[in-house]
Amino acid sequence: MNILVGISRVPDTATKIFVGADGKSIDEKGVKFIINPYDEFALEEGLRLKEKYGGTVVTITVGPESSKEVIRSALAMGADKAVLIKSEGYFDSYFVAKNIANYARQFIPDIIFFGRQSVDYDSLMIPAMVSEFLELPLVTIVSKLTIDNNKVIAERDVVGGKEVIETSLPCVISAQKGLNEPRYPKLPDILKSKNKPIEEITPEQTPSMVEIIKMEIPLRSRKNKIVGDSDEEIAEIVRLLHEEAKII
Repeated sequence: MNILVGISRVPDTATKIFVGADGKSIDEKGVKFIINPYDEFALEEGLRLKEKYGGTVVTITVGPESSKEVIRSALAMGADKAVLIKSEGYFDSYFVAKNIANYARQFIPDIIFFGRQSVDYDSLMIPAMVSEFLELPLVTIVSKLTIDNNKVIAERDVVGGKEVIETSLPCVISAQKGLNEPRYPKLPDILKSKNKPIEEITPEQTPSMVEIIKMEIPLRSRKNKIVGDSDEEIAEIVRLLHEEAKII
């Protein structure tokens, strides 16, 4: 079974983020980068399928040279090979999805895994875009997966419950927390990962569909106001929520 797993390099969720001098990107000084946590669920599921059915697990990343650090972490988890579509600076979801789809046409995977979203941009667009480019069925936010020959049964999270979907290979799956428990690489695997291949690919340049105009840290200060429970004071609460907080 050919298994392709998309992974991305994101800031550690425990890292304090500052906006860079350009006002459109983060200041990477002192920031620790990791594999996107949702992508770890995707990779673990790919590795489990390989252990069950045999085959090859290839990870694919769109990013700068510095992405190799997190790529090595994926190789240490057990991926057989990694592909880096090398691109510096800002690139949007369309660019990422288009280039991953281009590689997938050559690799011809039986299944493509992604995390449900990246924890930096939170767009949730890549799995849907890749499935559209490749004209493959897509199941998102999957928390349970069963594959029997060519049949795929996926349980996904929906508001207030679960939804079970049946499709067939090849397909695209986006992984949700709870799908599995990602493994921790052992020292021998970390050492072996240094000798595993990372293929570098020059990306196809595409026009940006999205432009970042401004990036800012949200204000966390609170304006506390205490009022009573009379009709006049309740009316004042409603006015404040409407005119000042602007939430109703």
